[in-house]
Amino acid sequence: MRPRVLALGNPYRQDDGVGPWIAEQLRQAGLDVLEVGDDLTRLVEGLAGADEAWVIEAVVSGQPPGTLHVLEVGSAPLPAFERLSSHTFGLSEALELARALGVLPRHTVVFGIEGRCFGSGEGLSPEVAQSAEKVIGILLGRLGHPRAD
Repeated sequence: MRPRVLALGNPYRQDDGVGPWIAEQLRQAGLDVLEVGDDLTRLVEGLAGADEAWVIEAVVSGQPPGTLHVLEVGSAPLPAFERLSSHTFGLSEALELARALGVLPRHTVVFGIEGRCFGSGEGLSPEVAQSAEKVIGILLGRLGHPRAD
């Protein structure tokens, strides 16, 4: 059984669009991806019923742009990243809500890419685009996909 891939982000806020950008590349490789956008309640809904989930999100933690954070969601909460949207809760809180509701998959991995630019506009900064390509290779490789790098 394949993991459920969930991509977060807004493609009209520069690096925040890394999730949707990766989602499109994975679709072109023949994979199904649920685009959550920036509504994290949809993330909680999308996690329900999955045995395994891979979550893709732009993050801000103070690390250099393009830094890739690969975080296994265990029994402890994830570190809180800076909120990128105006919604009342962020990625860490959404995953904890899923845990509290009993819908957090037994194996959940977050692929967070440190962003640089989050203003209005389309397109990824070079550092984020490079990390996005790396994430695509990692995900396709984990699936044994022939297009993996």
